[in-house]
Amino acid sequence: MVKAGQITTNGADMQIIAGLGNPGTQYAGNRHNIGFMALDAIQRLPGFAPWSKKFKALISEGELGGEKVLLMKPQTFMNLSGEAVGEAMRFYKLGPGDIVAIYDELDLAPGRARIKTGGGHGGHNGVKSLDAHCGNEYRRLRLGIGHPGNKEQVHNHVLGDFAKSDKVWLEPLLDTLADDAGMLVKREDSQLMNKLALAVGAKPEAEKAEKPKSEKLASPKPAGKSHIHQARGGGKPNLPTSGPMAEMLKKMFGSKGE
Repeated sequence: MVKAGQITTNGADMQIIAGLGNPGTQYAGNRHNIGFMALDAIQRLPGFAPWSKKFKALISEGELGGEKVLLMKPQTFMNLSGEAVGEAMRFYKLGPGDIVAIYDELDLAPGRARIKTGGGHGGHNGVKSLDAHCGNEYRRLRLGIGHPGNKEQVHNHVLGDFAKSDKVWLEPLLDTLADDAGMLVKREDSQLMNKLALAVGAKPEAEKAEKPKSEKLASPKPAGKSHIHQARGGGKPNLPTSGPMAEMLKKMFGSKGE
């Protein structure tokens, strides 16, 4: 019976979580293998079976959040990852909506995580292979490894090991992902992203504080005098009392008291 809210196209009550990487001890510490590292962290949770070989992959069955889960680490090398995941998808009669792929992302800063359904492959060969064998509409949990800044350095960057200094964010990220993997299968994506962000020291953007109101309102400035009033000096004009001008003013306005 399919649980309420589970997106399963063919009635199978299971989800596949596929971590992408390359098999072999020489690749185990590579940035490109962060998907394998994430699966190893989840598989260490109580209730998961030991790794076994099937579907050209290492698999482990268990439960997360009350859902049956198949963990997969394809052993085909990165570029052929879709062969293994596609075979398991068809065997269990699942659809793309029942698959979560976890892999490295160059275009995210180290430790940052993003999840989405569908989208482009972004030049990632493992994702290209999944698209070809499983369709496009599966969920993708991308874990940032940062970009070296130069296109020519990308190959050595992704196939290079994490530095010791990366443990500061890598271990908390993987531990938190494992502890809260139930959110992944229950599609509580926003909550999971928040948990992962906090694990690596990122904090939500603080709301801008309002400017404090002044305890006292500024006293209004006295209204300035108009330039006409200022020109007049604000007092009575000094009128001439004698001479031709005085006589003219007397004729115009008359003498005070007359």
